[in-house]
Amino acid sequence: MTTSVHDRIKNDVTADNIVLYMKGDPMFPQCGFSATVIEILNYFNVDYTTYNVLSDESLRNGIKEFSDWPTIPQLYVKGEFVGGCDIIREMAANGELIAHFESVGIEPKG
Repeated sequence: MTTSVHDRIKNDVTADNIVLYMKGDPMFPQCGFSATVIEILNYFNVDYTTYNVLSDESLRNGIKEFSDWPTIPQLYVKGEFVGGCDIIREMAANGELIAHFESVGIEPKG
């Protein structure tokens, strides 16, 4: 991983409270796993920023190295890697995800 990609990712994940690296974008996810995480974030009505890894090969590979996690999507909250689709789905189902958002001061919109 080049320093520039690593630095970009580090800046990305700390610039916003919730950051999702995904395939596609929120309006047109390019895989079911990315679509699932978008649905969960929308359900909890939180602000988030996304980055489309399909538009940048260095980002697609770099994010996997950065997190040491082999799959996409990847969710970051307050700069910390939380997990991929299966982990986020499980956390949402058992109440851990909303509890985590609240514990770091993230409130639903409006």
